[in-house]
Amino acid sequence: MALSDLTRGGRDPAAQYMKMTETPVSRLILTLAVPTVISMLVTNIYNLVDTAFVGMLGNSASGAVGIVFGYMAILQSFGFMYGQGGGSITSRELGARDQAQASRTASTAFFCALITGTVLAGLSFFIIDPLIHFLGSTDTIAPYAKTYISYILIAAPFTTASFTLNNLLRYEGKAFFGMIGLMVGGILNIAGDPLFMFGLKMGIAGAGLSTCLSQTTSFLILLSVFLRGKTTVHLSIRNFTPTLSLIGLICTTGLPSLLRQSLTSIATIILNWEANPYGDEAVAAMSIVSRVSFFIFAAALGIGQGFQPVSAFNYGAGKYSRVRRAYGFTIAMAEALLAVVLVFVVAFSERVVGIFRNDPTVIEIGTRALRLQCAAIIFLPPTMVTEMLLQSTGQRLSASLLSALRSGIFFIPLLLILSRLRGLYGIEEAQPLAYFLAFFPSVFFAIRMLKDKMPREDAVR
Repeated sequence: MALSDLTRGGRDPAAQYMKMTETPVSRLILTLAVPTVISMLVTNIYNLVDTAFVGMLGNSASGAVGIVFGYMAILQSFGFMYGQGGGSITSRELGARDQAQASRTASTAFFCALITGTVLAGLSFFIIDPLIHFLGSTDTIAPYAKTYISYILIAAPFTTASFTLNNLLRYEGKAFFGMIGLMVGGILNIAGDPLFMFGLKMGIAGAGLSTCLSQTTSFLILLSVFLRGKTTVHLSIRNFTPTLSLIGLICTTGLPSLLRQSLTSIATIILNWEANPYGDEAVAAMSIVSRVSFFIFAAALGIGQGFQPVSAFNYGAGKYSRVRRAYGFTIAMAEALLAVVLVFVVAFSERVVGIFRNDPTVIEIGTRALRLQCAAIIFLPPTMVTEMLLQSTGQRLSASLLSALRSGIFFIPLLLILSRLRGLYGIEEAQPLAYFLAFFPSVFFAIRMLKDKMPREDAVR
């Protein structure tokens, strides 16, 4: 099969089925993962650029970005819930060659995301002052956080829907188009930050406006992919099927993503609360470390997101041996990528933190926290890929439980306990320890799924 066959668009169900079920799994995962990795890296680069440029305005402004990041994770959690839930179901329906139902599922997921983002933004505008303090803002950070979040709320419907559209594209095997949408938005944000912040002298409002425009642009590009007929599923208001059964199925299938992102947001808020007594420097340092750590993990996560459509589609098609091979390959590839990046980051931790805020206290706090994160991130790929396996094959309860364990059930209690026992050191140590502990239940779930839950022989279609 030629490379052009792997990347072409259009509504050709037969060609898509052949691509997803006959291409060697390693090649297929890499083909789907490369655009996902690129788009994630670009997205995270502009997040880091935001952090670096805002850091030039001082510790309070830098802390504000970390404060609002917790709210943005809430928007992302709903976008991922509808996108991962709808995408997983859609991919299995395409694997079973039910294109009409796949279009109804995708359309319902998209419109639910758009409506949810609109409702969240409207409610948040009414409670904006208590909201930013709830997110962990100090009195000095609050004015910056309020300005920044105002622009985030304007784009909230498009941000939420963009995550859903991107996931629907990935699960259909059209990650290349998702990459284009996210890359264009990311490049616009990178260019917009210095233009609005310093060229037009808007300060942190410029960073917010740049993010708002980039998110809206990404949404329009991603939506156009569906409207121009580049996908197998047909996205339209006519296919919107807001029945309780379908919405419930989408939400329960996407629940692991909602739990993961929501618990991450809650954990970020609690982290800001716990760091708050140690000053704006501590809040800024932990904000920087969170973004750098996620950037480190982005490449491995992108490989995992290349695995998800392969797993879901082939599970729906009854190609269980391909699911098993894809699972093993994805873990090995993710670990190899992480190992290379982590060596570099550990060696230059002080310089990495210093890029974002040249403050001795911020660098001291951030360097120790970053090195601890790096030591524990190596345990994440097996946990992440197992969670993706469970979600993509419809094991909703198991996937939700593992997601909750990784994202908050371990981390939040550890953060509250260690912060009181070891102060700021405990705050830095909580997340790495949570990553380590989550590895062990993932082994149990993986063995249970691969040996007991998944048929040993491929189905005959």
